[in-house]
Amino acid sequence: MTDVLRRGRASLAFSFFAQGVAFALLVTRIPAIQDRYGISDALLPAFLAAVPILAGVGSVTTEKVVKRIPPSRLLRWAQPVVLLALLGVGAGDAMVELAIALAAFGLAVGALDASMNMLGVSLQRAYGRSIMLSFHAVFSLGGIVGASLAWVGAHWDLALFVSYLPVVVVLLPAAFVGSRWYVDSGEPEPVDAQADGGGSGVVFKALLPLCLVMTFAYIGDSTVSNWSAKYLQDVLGSSEQLATVPYNVYMVTTLIGRGLGDFGVRRFGAVTVVRAGAVVAAIGFAVVASAPGAWVGMLGFTLLGLGLCVLVPQTFAAAGRLFPGASDAAVARLNVFNYVGFLIGSPLVGALGDAWSYRGAMLVPMVLVLVTLVYARSFAAQPDRYGGGHERPRTADVGRGSNGL
Repeated sequence: MTDVLRRGRASLAFSFFAQGVAFALLVTRIPAIQDRYGISDALLPAFLAAVPILAGVGSVTTEKVVKRIPPSRLLRWAQPVVLLALLGVGAGDAMVELAIALAAFGLAVGALDASMNMLGVSLQRAYGRSIMLSFHAVFSLGGIVGASLAWVGAHWDLALFVSYLPVVVVLLPAAFVGSRWYVDSGEPEPVDAQADGGGSGVVFKALLPLCLVMTFAYIGDSTVSNWSAKYLQDVLGSSEQLATVPYNVYMVTTLIGRGLGDFGVRRFGAVTVVRAGAVVAAIGFAVVASAPGAWVGMLGFTLLGLGLCVLVPQTFAAAGRLFPGASDAAVARLNVFNYVGFLIGSPLVGALGDAWSYRGAMLVPMVLVLVTLVYARSFAAQPDRYGGGHERPRTADVGRGSNGL
């Protein structure tokens, strides 16, 4: 494999890492943000919902923008905006300043997520084997680092700006310098006429199964991130301190699962890995719903991390294989359903928990994750087949490097 591809992979991995750190620093300090700006509990959901909604707008806009400029150039400028917007969240005093910073963060995150995964899909095609899980593993690592830094800030009662500034000072120039080595895809490969109806665009009917899987995966993920602590403390009777552990365990097992996941895809194929992930995640939700105590509940959240972690990276990879001649557009549209799942998941579980029971509410994402089994064939190789003696011999077409600003 050429040095150009290796540098491109390393620089893109750092971009995933920086995004994981930034996102974790925002979501884990929401109580501090609420206190700083005096946001009422009634108004807080509107602020929280605005970020994924605007991120969806940013992702849709990205599909149009990359027709004129390469994804690498968009990513080069979107990442600094995300980091500066994070700093803006910590620097403001008035509600309008927070609104502007969160709006910039949301729009830029949509463009950032879409362009990162576009480059990841094109690099995987150039490598000829599964590497997407490794990028998302680095994102999980960034999330763990960001959450740890947030804990330090909260523990020492640091102001948000003081907590965010060193991170931005380190990550922003490093990400910008690393962006010199991003690698865009080369010329689009011939499109499978059966997959896209004979044209070169993205047919939503063909993409819909992957959109549903993406939505279900993020409903499961948002259930863990938003309700694991409350569930352990209020339903399973754990201490407040122990209730903070499940999300950290979930993130660690997500990192482990994604770190090993590419090997599984190469050895057994994407369909098998996705099916196994869905089954393990469903078992995890079942264990959480039926757990007699906190430690069994923690086991359930551990299984959830191992199961859910493979679904999102493989969904992006499958979109790239399904539409090899229009993978950027497919990834941008698919990425919107990341935010759809995030918006649906937490309110859905909360409403069911209040109206019925939180144990029963955990069964709903379990069923949705199991629906992934119905769509598992959508992850089958189209022009590519990764793994188990089926890796494509390929002279990599690295396309155009990202040398211009």
